[in-house]
This record gives sequence, structure tokens and C-alpha cells, in this order.
Amino acid sequence: MKPDNVKMRDHLYRAIISQLLNDGYIAVAKSLTSQVKPTLACPPSDKLLKVFETGITQLEHDKEFKLPSTAELVAPGHGIDLEFETDVQITSPEAIVYETSYVTAHKGPCRAATFSKDGQYIATGSVDMSIKVLDVERMVAKSIHEGTPQMQNDQPGMLDHPVIRTLYDHNDEVTTLDFHPTQQILVSGGRDCTVKVFDFSKSSTKKASKTIQEVATVRSVSMHPSGECLLVGTEHPVVRLYDLNTFQCYVSCNPSDQHRGPLTMLAYNNDGRIYASGSKDGDVKLWDGVSNRCIATYPKAHSGEEICSVQFSRNSKYLLTSGKDSVCRLWETATGRSLIAYTGAELSGKQLHKAQAVFNHTEDYALFPDEKTISLCCWDTRTGERQRLLSLGHNGPVHRLAHSPTSPGFITCSEDHRARFWYKRTTGTD
Repeated sequence: MKPDNVKMRDHLYRAIISQLLNDGYIAVAKSLTSQVKPTLACPPSDKLLKVFETGITQLEHDKEFKLPSTAELVAPGHGIDLEFETDVQITSPEAIVYETSYVTAHKGPCRAATFSKDGQYIATGSVDMSIKVLDVERMVAKSIHEGTPQMQNDQPGMLDHPVIRTLYDHNDEVTTLDFHPTQQILVSGGRDCTVKVFDFSKSSTKKASKTIQEVATVRSVSMHPSGECLLVGTEHPVVRLYDLNTFQCYVSCNPSDQHRGPLTMLAYNNDGRIYASGSKDGDVKLWDGVSNRCIATYPKAHSGEEICSVQFSRNSKYLLTSGKDSVCRLWETATGRSLIAYTGAELSGKQLHKAQAVFNHTEDYALFPDEKTISLCCWDTRTGERQRLLSLGHNGPVHRLAHSPTSPGFITCSEDHRARFWYKRTTGTD
């Protein structure tokens, strides 16, 4: 050990002993003194507590001025970067090795789902107007203990039960969901033309704490990484941006920026500097997250078919999109070029429902549900090579797919009223 480190440790141990003596833990202080043998006497002092308080204050001050991006907080690995990658060894599991760990059911088709930014929670929404919030760790633990992913009797409030909240405040189908990046807040949109804000930190929560009345069916919501703003996309072509503190609404000052058809999906990148939109008009647009101006348009991105999903890579160099042509594409955001087309799902026929393409948690794979075969397509994001299909076990089309940002787990929501949580458990032999 370096001399400077030895000296610093001696200072640290003396501060701990002095703090223990100051707080009245005499026996503990004597025991520690006999083990570490400090070079100087240790009179009672609360100096360590004051140093700790100063450090905490500084951390809070730093948070106020610099919000870590979602990628900095939770994302494993480096993500996809075709500019510098040559021969990448993929270590994350492909879709075929995932298993159903938990199944929950709504009273109507399940068509909305999302993960929290830390991967701890999943929310599902249904035509039955209900929203369920599930704890991921509890779902994994329950499947390990019970050994089988059979249907569970969802009774919120049980200590170890995966469904921790069931929320009711919409008057029609729940169509879209998104979590606050740092707080236990969930935002939902529905066919009742409303956006609801739920604080699910309280076990008694059933109703929304705030409501935004919109002009048409809400199709997509996306929370800014700071948690201060919310993008809302409706059946109307105009993208709306809401300040969640004042609820004031902003739109681009240039009408020509807007889409020519109803919006289908909105998504921020990890630092909130840009966001993407997709529409029934077949175009994908990139927007400046500060000025709210359109900065790029990918016309007829999927052969003119309706855009179903948009998702940025963690480094924001790429945008993954899907359309009703059943093809997924990887775009270079700097140039607007389509770099890779992930094909094969279109061979079973044109899809009828809107389905999402998503990255897995390491961005090694792109995932997309095949509507006709009710299976999951999986591609190597870098080569476009199609992997083995995973049968999803649903009795109807999968209307929504969402992958955890932090671990090998995803959720599938189907017209059969069920939501299935899929997970790849690691073992000592993996």
C-alpha cells in the first residue's frame, strides 16, 4: 500500500473512532481502536458527520445542474456503434433462450406496456381501462420459487406479489404508458382523449393526481429525461410538448414542420436533446428537443406504410424504426441513411396491428413480433443476420413489446388479454 494511502486510512479510522465516541458507542470504539491501532489519540468528535453532510449537500447540488443520462445510470455494455466496431463478440442472450417467468391477465386486450428507466418496474395497459404496475424482481423471484410461470391470481397489496398497483382512471382503452425517469410516477394516455399522471409511490393510489385533456385519442407519450416535460402524440398530426410543472402546451412555430397524418409514436433520446416521431403518413421526423423544431424528415421510411415505432440507440447515433411493411430499419441520425434492413418478418404477410421493434438491453439484438406466426423475430443489430424464432405462446397477435433497459427481460402484450414477462436466468454453467 502506498504511504499516502496508509496516512489517509489512519485519518479515516481516527475520524470513525472519534465519531463513535461522540455518539456514545464506547465499546465499539475501543474494539476498533485495538484492531486498527491509530497513530494519534482519538477524542470524541462529530467531524466525520459534518464531512458527510457537506458531501451529501455537494452531491445534491451536482444533481441539480447535471442529470445523468439514462444510459449513464443503468445501461450495461457499450451499445451499438458501427463507426468503431469491427469484430464484436456478443455475450448477451438471443431471444430464443428467454423463458416466460410470469403471466398476468387483464379483462380485455392488452395493448400498452413500458419499463421504468432503471428496469425495476413494468406497467401494462388494457382495453379494460386498467393499468397494472409490476415489480420485476418479484416476478423473477416468484418464477424461481414456484418453478413454473403459471397464471397468477393478481391481488395487489400482498407483500411479495408482483402486481404492486392496479390503477383506474381512464374511461376508455389505455393506449400508451411511460415512467418518470427518477420518481415513482407513471403517465398514461387513452382513447378517452386524456393524459393521466399517477403517483404510485403510495399503496392507496388508484386515481390520477393530474389530468391533461386532449383533442383526440392519445397514441403516444414520452417523458423527457429530466422528468420536467412530456411529449404527447394523438390522432392529430401536431406534436405537443407539455411542461409538467405548469401544464402549458407548446408546439412548433412552423406549421410545415408537422406530420400530414395522425401520430403513432414519439421517443426522446437519452439526453433529451432530440426526439423522434412516427406517423400514419409514413414519415419519420427528428426534432430539436430545445427549440421544438423539426431538423430532419425520413419520407416514406417504410415504403410509405404507417410507422409503428421509433427508438434511439443509447449513443443517439442510430434510430431503430418499424412499419406496417413488417420491416425494421436502422437509420444513421447524422445523415438520415437507412443502414440496415432487418427482414424476414414480412414473409408471413402484411401485419394488421401496430407492433414495435426494440433493442435488447445491450443493443446486440433487434426484436420484433411476427403477427401471423405469433413468434418473436430476433436479428443481430450489426449484421442484420436473423436468429432463431421464439414462439410467444399467446393466443392472439402481440400488440406491444418492451425490453428492459438493464437486464435480459421483456414483456409481450396480446389481444388474448395476457401480458407475459420473459426472462433469461443466468446459471453457474452459462
